[in-house]
Amino acid sequence: MLDKELRSMIGQVKDGRMDRRAFIKRMAAVGLTAPLANQILALGGVAMAEGASTYKPTKRGGGGALKLLWWQGPTLLNPHFATGTKDQDGSRLFYEPLACWDPDGNMKLVLAAEIPSIQNGLLAADGKSVTWKLKPGVKWHDGKPFTADDVVFNWEYAKDPATSAITIGVHRDIVVEKIDDLTVRLNFPKPTPFWAEAFVGAPNCIIPKHLFADYKGAKSREAPNNLAPVGTGPYKFVEFKPGDLVRGVLNPDYHMPNRPYFDTLEMKGGGDAVSAARAVIQTGEYDFGYNIQVEDDVLLRLEKGGKGKAIYAVGGDTEFIALNSTDPNTEVDGERSSIKTKHPLFSDPAVRKALSLLVDRESVKKAIYGRAGRTTANFLNGPEKFVSKNTSWEFSIEKASKILDDAGWKPGADGIREKDGKKLKLLYQTSINGPRQKTQAIVKQACQKAGIEVELKSVVATVFFSSDVGNPDTYPKFYADMQMFQIPMSQPDPSQHMRRYISANVATKENKWQGQNFPRYVNKEYDQTIEAAEGEMDPVKRASLYIKANDLLIRDTVFIPVQHRLKVEAAANNLRCIISGWANETDNLFDWYREE
Repeated sequence: MLDKELRSMIGQVKDGRMDRRAFIKRMAAVGLTAPLANQILALGGVAMAEGASTYKPTKRGGGGALKLLWWQGPTLLNPHFATGTKDQDGSRLFYEPLACWDPDGNMKLVLAAEIPSIQNGLLAADGKSVTWKLKPGVKWHDGKPFTADDVVFNWEYAKDPATSAITIGVHRDIVVEKIDDLTVRLNFPKPTPFWAEAFVGAPNCIIPKHLFADYKGAKSREAPNNLAPVGTGPYKFVEFKPGDLVRGVLNPDYHMPNRPYFDTLEMKGGGDAVSAARAVIQTGEYDFGYNIQVEDDVLLRLEKGGKGKAIYAVGGDTEFIALNSTDPNTEVDGERSSIKTKHPLFSDPAVRKALSLLVDRESVKKAIYGRAGRTTANFLNGPEKFVSKNTSWEFSIEKASKILDDAGWKPGADGIREKDGKKLKLLYQTSINGPRQKTQAIVKQACQKAGIEVELKSVVATVFFSSDVGNPDTYPKFYADMQMFQIPMSQPDPSQHMRRYISANVATKENKWQGQNFPRYVNKEYDQTIEAAEGEMDPVKRASLYIKANDLLIRDTVFIPVQHRLKVEAAANNLRCIISGWANETDNLFDWYREE
């Protein structure tokens, strides 16, 4: 349970001797973020405060067109199948969660009527259940009422293995029950300190039961509304061209007052990050550009006298190189990168360790990311309380070469190292993007000097991050030895982010490659550590468990961290957009407006 000092501080907040701001400041001093501090207060009996709104418009509509440039365009609009962030963002235009997170990590109510707390009787003191009250009068875009039946259905839909939903990990072990038409209770199998996960944030949006009930299970991919969403959000669906265009129009029945501000919405896909930055910052053709992963010197040039600017948000996003635990070149039962195989080269820990010494993170930061990057030895880089101090990184071709020498990997006549008839030849893939191709080149050059041959592969971003199970070049298929990208943290807590890599979540043909554990990492100690963390109510002990989980990932070289990346977006000078380091870019879209 919570330690004596923490209990005392919570008591001071409850009886008014310490205000919430002072408590959060004290927690920040020991590394706890505002969201987690607020959840600790809630479990201690102090009601969580909702994030303040900065929205100024006093009427609905009248703002004209909002033009968004998502150069990695969505390919599917069902949040339960959104393997890529772009598909979560596209789905979030129309679908909504019960709540989301603001830039300060405070909860913002969306479909929920109030924030659960012990005081209002909606949060169990033992952390084993949470009750959500739903807003009355909310309608789906086709006019049907939104009720508790929809929430319960989403749980049933996601937890069914035959549905092959990417959200199964969140719903698999909980039980959701309907109390009445506007009330649901989530029951957890153990005390759950971070209870605001299921149905919260863009990855956990709610789809309508009346349109998807016939497509639960094995028929899930056949639902017509996978490509034509009917949600509850501020914009109603008009048109979708996968990978190219999403269009919406103002929802006149939206449940938030004076929202939305814009009359129409367009999300354009295609192009690249540089052209997106230019179209927003320099020419003003678009209002907002997503994920501007562009060399910092390019951004600095564009910002001089332009019509827009780069905006930054700090979260826990990490650009990493993942190593495949399985063999991408051997097919078993019609499946490559099968969990039934072992990688022929990475089965040797020396090869993995040597590769970790061949990533020059400082050069990547200086030459590419600049303001938007920080060197790191960790996979988990936030919130601060969960960041390990036990790890370190080093770039050394000499040490990498010695490790390989000592392990018996000797250079052949062609200079490429080999052992037992196997050559150190690797396929290294990522999405097409300037900084990523430059990073690939830096890594390849170091590997060559160490006697490792690296073939580079670049995949169009809309394909690489696609949710299309028939596409062989998606990152969940992982038909390469190494691949590089980043997975945004969509909540101010590591639970969802780190749960991806438990054994039960391995991506396989059987689950249509919807398992989030794409490196196919299997480690019983890691599984047990995550299980213990998810039930630990003491925040210090809980943090230590997630630090241990990070250290296991680094020890086993599942990932080679490249940079701790800040979110970088491009926005018109007069656009007031709400961007959180702990949420998807479209999560707070209902609060966006233009200031003339």
